[in-house]
Amino acid sequence: MLYTVWVSTGTVRCTYRLRPGAVAERALLQEWGRCRWLWNEAVHQQKAGRKPTFCKLSKLLTEARGRLEWLREGSQAAQQQMLRTYMLALDHSFKVKGRRKPVIKRRKTALPSLEYTVRGFSVRAGRLCLPKGVTVPVVWSRDLPSEPSSVRVYRDCLGHWYASFVVTRETGPTPDAAGSIGIDWGVTTTATTTDPAYDLPYGGHRKRCAAELAKAQRRMARRRRQRGQAQSNGYRRARRDAAKRHEKAARQNTHAARVWARQVVDNHQTIAVEDFKPCPDPKAPGTLTCCDLIRIPPAPAAGARPP
Repeated sequence: MLYTVWVSTGTVRCTYRLRPGAVAERALLQEWGRCRWLWNEAVHQQKAGRKPTFCKLSKLLTEARGRLEWLREGSQAAQQQMLRTYMLALDHSFKVKGRRKPVIKRRKTALPSLEYTVRGFSVRAGRLCLPKGVTVPVVWSRDLPSEPSSVRVYRDCLGHWYASFVVTRETGPTPDAAGSIGIDWGVTTTATTTDPAYDLPYGGHRKRCAAELAKAQRRMARRRRQRGQAQSNGYRRARRDAAKRHEKAARQNTHAARVWARQVVDNHQTIAVEDFKPCPDPKAPGTLTCCDLIRIPPAPAAGARPP
């Protein structure tokens, strides 16, 4: 499989870690509860056969904000953006193959996610300023390429908050590269290339955290209750600790792979990558296994009769 290296310019997302305090996190979760209620109401309108559109949902939002005081306490920009996101998901369910219709977002399973357009947020003094006086410190691991046009504030399964800014990136010309390289994926070595200088060895990040992971898993095993009983807070803490160890190793692997990929792309014009996919069923008719490949006799010489 051959790839030609080229550079695209346009709109990209830059994600940064957030450090919200107790007051800011409580405000974000309350805002998420209002937006989740609007999403579920839009799903109810669709299931009832009323064929909602963005105009109809916006009218219902205006009526609901005039009737419900707790809904007026939230940001109208975030609520309207939630309705736009619902309509986009509904449109993709008809046009994109494999997409399902939007479903109910349950409080215990759905992860918080809020979107704000350019008129609903600002960045001042290194902080993300949201409506209703909510300010959240941002961990600026790098500078923004341009002024953001929108932002998505979300929380992952570990309870960490992130801000994903939509910005426009302008890149210069790619560095001159005329060479080619072949990449073979392995097990003991992550990637073996035709140039040993660009090999990607196994980092061993998961092996280094194996002891801490095993300790957290033993705590989970000791504190696990029988099926049907609510798990204790100690079990939940141990499960979250184990998930943090998995996530730490995964992020280290991702970072190492991205740094390696950037070096390979910057110094080579043509990249050949192994795309061998063995058959999942070795007993299927016409499938060659490793043993069959070893027993295949060599090709006969020119002019010789085959055995």
